[in-house]
Amino acid sequence: MTVSSTPVQLDAELSFESFVADHQVRLRRYALALTRNPTDADDLLQTTLVKVYLAWHRIEDPAQVVAFARTTMSRSYVSAWRRWGRHEAPIADLPDRPSPGTDPLADRDLIWRGLDRLGRRQRAVVVLRYLEDLELSAIAEILGISTGTVKSQLSRALDNLRDYLGSDQS
Repeated sequence: MTVSSTPVQLDAELSFESFVADHQVRLRRYALALTRNPTDADDLLQTTLVKVYLAWHRIEDPAQVVAFARTTMSRSYVSAWRRWGRHEAPIADLPDRPSPGTDPLADRDLIWRGLDRLGRRQRAVVVLRYLEDLELSAIAEILGISTGTVKSQLSRALDNLRDYLGSDQS
């Protein structure tokens, strides 16, 4: 994906408003999967859309707008984590929760809690791979890392999830 320094007009049919209308739900779902907090997800989505809007006239390839938005969101998320994430302290899980396997919603909640335990990069890799269904090369481009790093982060993340889910169910 390329962003040029000279303005290039996008097709009239692909206006910013139609881009937002077409992709806002999916981008918010990605933001929510990254942040795990609806308020933070809304803030991240808004920040991303502002940055995309400011670059709108420089985007050369309309087919790459979604990739540009995902990359912008991932980088904004990492930047915010660098500023504020160091001050977060994880808290212990609440002791009273439904037993896994009895309710699909409980199982889904268990998986989300497992994702919460992952590091931010591992969580981003898992979300992009399994929720956004992206190829490893696309994930590498979005996160600005090599494909090998994506593979190793994904492998470690899945190991961590297996350990968490296995220990939580016993």
